[in-house]
Amino acid sequence: MPQPHQIARIARIILLGLFATALLQGCTLSRAQIRRADAVVAATTDRQTSCTRDDHCALPSPLLDAATQALTASTADQPVHVVTLLDDSEPALVARVNLIRAARHSIDVQTYIWDQDDTGQLMLDELVQAARRGVQVRILADQLFSFNDPALLDRLARVSPNLQVRLYNPTFHKARTEPVEFAAGLLCCFVQFNQRMHNKLLLVDDSIGITGGRNYQDRYFNWDDSFDYIDRDVMVGGPAAQQMAASFELFWQHKRAVALTHLRDVNQRMLADSSPITWPAPHYRQPLRVAQVQQAAGDVAWLQAWLVEPTLHVGKVEYFSDLPSKTDQPEKKRAQDFTRNIMAMVGDAKHEVLLQTPYLVMSRRAQRIFKRLHRNADPPQVTVSTNSLASTDAFAVYALSYKHRKRYLETFGFEIHELKPHAPGPAVDYELANLGADTSTLPPETASPASATRTRFHLLGGRGSGSRPAPLRSEGRRFGLHAKSIVIDDLFAMVGSHNFDPRSDHYNTEAGVIVYDARFADQLRHSILRDTEPENAWVVAPRRPEIPVLGDLSEAIGSVSEQLPLFDLWPFRYATSYDLNSGCQPMRANNPGFYACYAPVGDFPDVALSPKLIITRLITAFGAGVKGIL
Repeated sequence: MPQPHQIARIARIILLGLFATALLQGCTLSRAQIRRADAVVAATTDRQTSCTRDDHCALPSPLLDAATQALTASTADQPVHVVTLLDDSEPALVARVNLIRAARHSIDVQTYIWDQDDTGQLMLDELVQAARRGVQVRILADQLFSFNDPALLDRLARVSPNLQVRLYNPTFHKARTEPVEFAAGLLCCFVQFNQRMHNKLLLVDDSIGITGGRNYQDRYFNWDDSFDYIDRDVMVGGPAAQQMAASFELFWQHKRAVALTHLRDVNQRMLADSSPITWPAPHYRQPLRVAQVQQAAGDVAWLQAWLVEPTLHVGKVEYFSDLPSKTDQPEKKRAQDFTRNIMAMVGDAKHEVLLQTPYLVMSRRAQRIFKRLHRNADPPQVTVSTNSLASTDAFAVYALSYKHRKRYLETFGFEIHELKPHAPGPAVDYELANLGADTSTLPPETASPASATRTRFHLLGGRGSGSRPAPLRSEGRRFGLHAKSIVIDDLFAMVGSHNFDPRSDHYNTEAGVIVYDARFADQLRHSILRDTEPENAWVVAPRRPEIPVLGDLSEAIGSVSEQLPLFDLWPFRYATSYDLNSGCQPMRANNPGFYACYAPVGDFPDVALSPKLIITRLITAFGAGVKGIL
């Protein structure tokens, strides 16, 4: 006989299911409604133009010029590329603004998150101005974490005939997803709802593109006041840009890329008010900071020092992207193109794998590869730079990484470095960028900013827009890791959007570039290793048993508990975090002198007792079944 609380739970599930069904039945607009909205757009679009020249008043750009020269010099057998690693957030943002202003023909933008903070407004306004001078601009953004404002999208639909916006995989054919609709989407159509477009790309004139980890939100560019991301992009000019163009076109033409007039809430707004629109000037929270970026984008000396001089001229570069049909047709040869190439890169490693990822939750395929590598007679050294619980805003995901620490250390041979929340490297970068320092005269390694991001609601407080990290015992501005990169054998390297977790493998579409050049690999290697230095990261290593018999018994119980999909309740884990003692030199965890020079600082150093800490423990114990979607 069901208990009253069980009956109530069943009733809630049924009601939510009925709500989801009702939403689905009413989510598609009629052709007449779409035609009426299209007519409103056609009749009221602002057709003013700011330029009548053939080049659409494009401004000079040494970045675009170098890409054009590379394309001209390339042949099918000997490609030529210009490649710039965009580690620092200010050059990453300035490069985008410069390229948008230099565009002569087209700009294609693809992103996972687009907020309406200073970064989002700046980028959107620059793109609108480019469209008004005659450049064809297309924006494709994942719906769940972008714009979220029908009024803004209504303006964008009518601001210029040269600007087109589509949202990818909209929930119930709406631009705005309410929390109850979020829950209903998970219930009624789990796989489709979870298949997000995680690609990031800005492509100008099919000649030069920027791809990597950054979205359009203040946290990705060190402009958030409390929590910023360490992130990374790469700018590539040459034949690989044409691969970017082909990939963008596939997504743009896919059935999940929905035009604005087909979205119910945007359509309704258009039909309710067909009066002409205006494009308001942005209202920036920090206008001086924005003005500095805008000025730098046209400063020849600044561009030369920060973006031209660090550029490498290389040969082979490949841009890979999963197909938009990744979850519809996973058996299709190219459906998981980027994911497959990443796995092949790692599987061929001979000496070293250097991996930087925000989330250390290995898919089964990745586990098989690293297990095989570690079993080699002379296994490659595998160094991992990732987040600690103190630095991540995805505490639910971190819980599963914490659960499998013994497997990572023993079975895969990982050397794990977890970012400290107040890492002084990023903190110095941030202060120079945001406290009014004149960075124009400082060398890049001294003056550069680091990086940033934010996100909205998502499962269990992680990976959405507005998710906040766990409370700390310490105070000060915090940093979290968002960069996703690999260096293999110091010969070639990857920068992209793939988080090296099951969600990136199976649900999200991902993209990035592989650069086959030892100099670029060396640049990226030094960048990642900087984040593993003792002042910036804790080392995860096995506990040193203080009481031999009890310690061995505890380890045995913990090993059994870790293998359980549920009820992993043993509180004493195989490994914990360590910090370097003063006066000691950094060393690997397998060095005999490690425990003399490193002091244990606990499993969750600097994290205060809070609901998020408790939930982290609970997910470690009971959450293995949701690993693929976190």
